[in-house]
Amino acid sequence: MNARLNAVIAAPTDLDVERVRADFPILQTMVDGKPLVYLDNAASSQMPQPVMDRLARYQSTEHANIHRAVHTLSERATAAYEAARVTLQRFINAPDEREVIFTSGTTEAINLVMHGYGRKFIKAGDEIILTTLEHHSNIVPWQMLAEETGAIIRVLPINDAGELCMDQFEPLFNARTRLVGVSHVSNALGSINPVKQMIALAHSHGVPVLVDGAQAVPHLPVDVQDLDCDFYAFSGHKLCGPTGIGVLYGKAALLEKMQPFKGGGDMILSVSFEKTVYNTIPHKFEAGTPPIAAAIGLGAAVDYLSSLGMDAIARHEHALLQYATGLLGELPGLRLIGTARHKAAVLSFTLDGIHPHDVGTLLNQDGIAVRTGHHCAQPVMTRFKVPATTRASFAFYNSMAEVDALIAGIRSVRQVFA
Repeated sequence: MNARLNAVIAAPTDLDVERVRADFPILQTMVDGKPLVYLDNAASSQMPQPVMDRLARYQSTEHANIHRAVHTLSERATAAYEAARVTLQRFINAPDEREVIFTSGTTEAINLVMHGYGRKFIKAGDEIILTTLEHHSNIVPWQMLAEETGAIIRVLPINDAGELCMDQFEPLFNARTRLVGVSHVSNALGSINPVKQMIALAHSHGVPVLVDGAQAVPHLPVDVQDLDCDFYAFSGHKLCGPTGIGVLYGKAALLEKMQPFKGGGDMILSVSFEKTVYNTIPHKFEAGTPPIAAAIGLGAAVDYLSSLGMDAIARHEHALLQYATGLLGELPGLRLIGTARHKAAVLSFTLDGIHPHDVGTLLNQDGIAVRTGHHCAQPVMTRFKVPATTRASFAFYNSMAEVDALIAGIRSVRQVFA
């Protein structure tokens, strides 16, 4: 973890949680007569009213297809869509708005890199370095490429705390290493990986790095220039935005060398049956009608988060993590899976003799929403010799009282099975 983030989470939390919660109508939901305690934020966060208002305003006053038209509504929609791109550029401190590509989410962003960069530059015998902590979306595309090309995947292991074994990272490199893919934050364990250090080491070997930032961007200050990553992918629905929208940041020099992922309208400059000339970036990678409303909504979500301050969000969530970790540690028969020194507010656990699906079902009866299963991270489950975990994942609108509700709910689960 970098020095700035250490300083951020060490500072006192100053988020007015009750005021923030008032911005989220869904948090007033009752589940079987009990207040909703939403602790499934690693899967998808909730949307604040200002984002819903912006979506409604677009649909009611601005909706039209973008680009390639001169009428008023199209010009308004185009301006709003491209303004959202600039908002995202500033949010992650990308050097150039052309380096921000709208995708359907993290998964498509990673697949875009696999097809556009991997299929062009990675050949038989070349090697790709991944880590045990990766989400399936940063494993399966590279396996598909390896099967197609004969490339080789090498894997950086983790220790018993769920931390990357960094002493084994540099030995994985050789003259055939072509790419490193690493999650910034583990979705299954919450481990914050030392990506800045990893990027610097990879670059010393002339190897580009793709960072899966789906679990980092909603919770930590992210500066792609400071990280010096080559690609950075994240999703809108984990960022208080709509579903069906995400971002791939890529260094312009790399994006310009890559082949398009999809062919169609707007990603071209000219088309004939003899030859197609592709458009410039970012449009080269945004074929067809894009998710216009979703992109505008994501811009509004980023504006909302920026108004709260990512530093304040990180501090509050760290306080939740510390409080919840301490209380969970007092529960008999509970095993925390993933105890990294540097963690986001994600807690995965098992209860002796109780399947995680039963835990999730019973917690739901108390209005507590958690995620159960392998979390699309089966190599992590294999490493810890468990088929699944129960995962409670926190956001800035969660409160200490909701942590207490989680603890009470787990105690009730244990009583049922006692």
